[in-house]
Amino acid sequence: MTAVLAPTRTGSVHSWDISTGVDGPGTRFVTFLSGCPLRCLYCQNPDTWLRSNGTPMSVDDVLLEAAKFVPFIRASGGGATISGGEPLQQPEFATSLLQGFQGLGLSTALDTSGYLGRLASDELLAATDLVLLDIKAGQPETYRRLTGRDLKPTLDFAQRLAKRGKRVWLRYVLVPGLTDPLEEIGAVAGFAGGLGNIERVDVLPFHTLGQSKWEALNRRFVLADTPTPTTEQVERARDIFRDAGLTAY
Repeated sequence: MTAVLAPTRTGSVHSWDISTGVDGPGTRFVTFLSGCPLRCLYCQNPDTWLRSNGTPMSVDDVLLEAAKFVPFIRASGGGATISGGEPLQQPEFATSLLQGFQGLGLSTALDTSGYLGRLASDELLAATDLVLLDIKAGQPETYRRLTGRDLKPTLDFAQRLAKRGKRVWLRYVLVPGLTDPLEEIGAVAGFAGGLGNIERVDVLPFHTLGQSKWEALNRRFVLADTPTPTTEQVERARDIFRDAGLTAY
């Protein structure tokens, strides 16, 4: 049981966008919050790491933007997603946003690494219809090398979601030479297969499209020479998840 946090009406927002098929089912209004405790080597948006890089916005400001697209979103069977950065770095604001989206009649999704899952109040989870959970590696050493943080908080959060029966879409980024070993994928698949609430697994091929953002921030993108996995490598990873009784794409 976590403490109930009082929702707040103002937060730091990096941006918002309309997406289809990436951030949950249907067409989504996606709000990207600023701030993230992880430093993933393949991060596509390092400009979201610091809360100070965002724009102060009220919940009402965000909802006014989302309201413009509600008929279109509903017609597609979509909803609203909060992403980042890491939205659980602003848990009170995230709660207010999720509740506001529900007030617009939109289904809600939380896109998170789960590392700050301890900050997700029961109130926040009650306002969340679907969790998009990134489990970035299966071995603690690999997870720390990849993110700079510990794996256990994410696994603890995943188990908490399972106990609540919360719908989860699991996402796994396949990075050749880093997260593609069979023991890495197998560890995540075995863990996820035992939870009972994973609706689907998306195996996402690594790419270098975010490299220019790293360079703009004068940061070295250490995976610059890492190739995109082949179709065969991606399908092999999906098969490992399928063998664990999961639906993988």
